[in-house]
Amino acid sequence: MSYTTIDTIFGQYDAELSAAEAHGMASGLLTVNPNFSGEQWLSELLRDTVPLANEHHAEFIGLFEDTQDVLINDEFEFDLFLPDDDEASLIERIEALRQWCKGFLFGVGFANTATKFSQQTQEILKDVAEMTKLHIDDTDIELDDDTAAENDFMELTEYLRAAVLALRDDFSDETK
Repeated sequence: MSYTTIDTIFGQYDAELSAAEAHGMASGLLTVNPNFSGEQWLSELLRDTVPLANEHHAEFIGLFEDTQDVLINDEFEFDLFLPDDDEASLIERIEALRQWCKGFLFGVGFANTATKFSQQTQEILKDVAEMTKLHIDDTDIELDDDTAAENDFMELTEYLRAAVLALRDDFSDETK
């Protein structure tokens, strides 16, 4: 399942979000509640759009269930659903990362009922919130060829991968 395919399908339904933001939301929901359903997620995502075609419904549910599967197991296979470097420029990938973070925070907030968080959870959520402020304007376009910027981007995505798994464990501990 490619990022571009899913993102294009969202565009067909005039959903005002990207595939990255939708995946971030699914990841946030499932981090808090691994039993959250794909139908609930879709309902929230697409509540102001026309009904989905069956094949698109299946694509979206597949993305959700894949995310659910990797978050439930302890194989550390979770990854952010972002455009590949051969599909998008660094600037576009940074924007997708920002959108992913925005969706993730929405998902956590939507699924969470707790009013107090562990210190680690507070720090991670603060970091993710800071990443929603990432912005590169057109004057920074030369970053596409900058190895240091690519490395920084990879470090951010690796941090987020580990952070999601840490939050999953924290929320799991809170429900025990």
